[in-house]
Amino acid sequence: MILPYFLWFDPVYWITMVIGYVVLMIVASTVAPKLARGLSGRFSLYISMALLALVLTSITALSIWAALYLGGLVTLYEIPLIVIFIVAMNFLTYIISPFIINLFYNAEKDNELQQVVDAVAKRLGLGGRIKAVLVNGPPNAFSYGNFIAGRYVAVSRSLYRMLNRDELEAVVGHELGHHIHRDNLVMTFFGLFPAVVYYLGYSLVWQGILGGRDERGSSGGGLFMLVGIALVVISFIEQLLVLAFSRMREYYADYVGARAAGRWPMQKALAKLHLYYENRDEAAEDLRGSKLKTLFIYAFVQAFGSPLYEVTPDTVERIKRLEVGGIGEVLSDHPPVPKRLRFLDSIEI
Repeated sequence: MILPYFLWFDPVYWITMVIGYVVLMIVASTVAPKLARGLSGRFSLYISMALLALVLTSITALSIWAALYLGGLVTLYEIPLIVIFIVAMNFLTYIISPFIINLFYNAEKDNELQQVVDAVAKRLGLGGRIKAVLVNGPPNAFSYGNFIAGRYVAVSRSLYRMLNRDELEAVVGHELGHHIHRDNLVMTFFGLFPAVVYYLGYSLVWQGILGGRDERGSSGGGLFMLVGIALVVISFIEQLLVLAFSRMREYYADYVGARAAGRWPMQKALAKLHLYYENRDEAAEDLRGSKLKTLFIYAFVQAFGSPLYEVTPDTVERIKRLEVGGIGEVLSDHPPVPKRLRFLDSIEI
């Protein structure tokens, strides 16, 4: 989400952000891992995603209801204004982001990569033109685009050199899976929920500071601030749900990659990426800080192993056995590679 210029100088914004992040870290380090372990394996991916969407929608609706009717803190016209603002900002980002990516990542068309993308798309039954580009940066791949710019699959030049043909097809299949599932649009949509709740809470905090009154004309400054801070906290908890939603979509994309090129090539490609970042702190830090990390096939969570790229069955088995999880996974938009490798073992292709 784009941060409006004036918010850089807004003390209320920074205070609410600090409160939200403190709660986020507490929940992510205590409640969320236990809840994730308790629910793991109980539902299919489709059902899990549907439940998350239902919970996210319900929390947002209840938050708006609370602001509307618990003391009449906001009027009906204020909520549409907040929603319109958030939707407009996110829609603008959605529209211009492909052009910004092409510019800053030095995206260039590549005929050989285009042939791979076309072949895999045909194998998966995906119609329409998918543009294949090579980009600068450490080993990674991502998909992006919209109805104006078209659909893209980007592979970094460094990753392109690391992978053999089967592994490249698996990675391309993974990225095409995101296009098949319309993940970019879906995640943009669900990202609206915590943003709406946050800015609703943010506006209530400001109204409390300025001595706002409720719909009965009574001074409600303290109540405004209390409900506003509660909504800010709720928005950060919602963000944890959005991250969980994002991790689930990666499993779906891995499944499509395995269907396109086979289970073993998909596992080898993930293992190579995992091994590459293990001893490269600078590259891993760049990846963590990238604004596009939600699009990448690999996002650094926790990596172990050798910096060598030669991947054998023993290498993959060793990575599968690694213990991962906890706060690092809860705050990530990608599942850790060991879990993705184990997931690929469990599916039928």
